[in-house]
Formats: sequence, C-alpha cells, structure tokens
Amino acid sequence: MKATEVPAIAGAFLFEPTPYADERGFFCRTFDAEVVRSVGLDPDAFVQDSLSRSVRGVLRGLHLRSGAGEAKLVRCSYGRVFDVVVDLRPDSPTYLGQAHVELSGETQVTLYVPAGCAHGFQALTETADVSYRIDRPHDPSEDVTIAFDDPELAVPWPLPATSVSRRDREAPSLADVLKRREG
Repeated sequence: MKATEVPAIAGAFLFEPTPYADERGFFCRTFDAEVVRSVGLDPDAFVQDSLSRSVRGVLRGLHLRSGAGEAKLVRCSYGRVFDVVVDLRPDSPTYLGQAHVELSGETQVTLYVPAGCAHGFQALTETADVSYRIDRPHDPSEDVTIAFDDPELAVPWPLPATSVSRRDREAPSLADVLKRREG
C-alpha cells in the first residue's frame, strides 16, 4: 500500500492498495496503520465506520461538520463513484480548492478527507457501496450541508442527479454557509 498526496487539497491523501489477483478474484489490504502513520496521521484516531449504498445517479453531499470538523477515510468497496472534496479551511493554502477523484471497487483506493473539508459523491454504477471511517463520533447537530449545485463551486457532476435527499436538495449556498461560520 502506498500513500499519495492530493495536490488540490492540502493534507488530503490517496491510499492505494496493492491487490493480489488470481483466478479467484483479488485480495488487498484496505487499511494499514503504518502507512497511515507514515503521512503524519494517527490511525487510532478513527472511531466509527459507516457504509452507504447508492444507485446510479444518486448524489450525496456536500457535507461537513461544524466545530472541530471531521476527518474521514472514504473508499468505494463496490461499484464506482465520482468523489468530491472542497477545502473550506480558511488558513489552508488550498482554501476553496476542489479535488475530484473516481473511487472504485476495482482499485479499492481510499481517500483521506481532512477535517474542515466538505465531501460528497455521485454513484456512477447501478450499485455503489461507499465506506467511511471517521475520527469523531457522529453528532447530527454539527452537520453542515452545502448545495451540491452551487454555481460558485460549479462541481462537474458527471451525471444528472437522479436522487438527492431533502436535506441536500434544500442546502444553502457556499456563500451562506461561509457567512454563518464567520458570524
């Protein structure tokens, strides 16, 4: 497994496994504490794992948490997703930068999303399973959502959004979220 920096987002990494493939399929390590530690992250900081299943065109995001934020490891274990990270850390050298990464069950690559960044994805296949490993227990009162179709962000979602939660559909603009954070 190797770690590669994501240039568009300071502190974000891709963890790329080395699968062993044969006639049965493949086997690979999807988490390695030593590799995580090698890029300055604490592997013991992650406290909850979650899984979402989406169908083609489903769009989830853009989500982040207020307060101390939430760092996460995101991996598509089955299918393919178009994954998006937006840097909302005012002191970051990549503030307001975006990274777009395709995650897939074929590669099992894991994306590290630093705390203070918004995250979302769109399912590109009929079924897409996405697993999350987060560094703080989830607290719904800290949830922040930004409009996935905000023209200021202009995220290049590859498909029409076939299904979006009410929360995501009614989310405020980036400008409104930033005003609330400042106020």
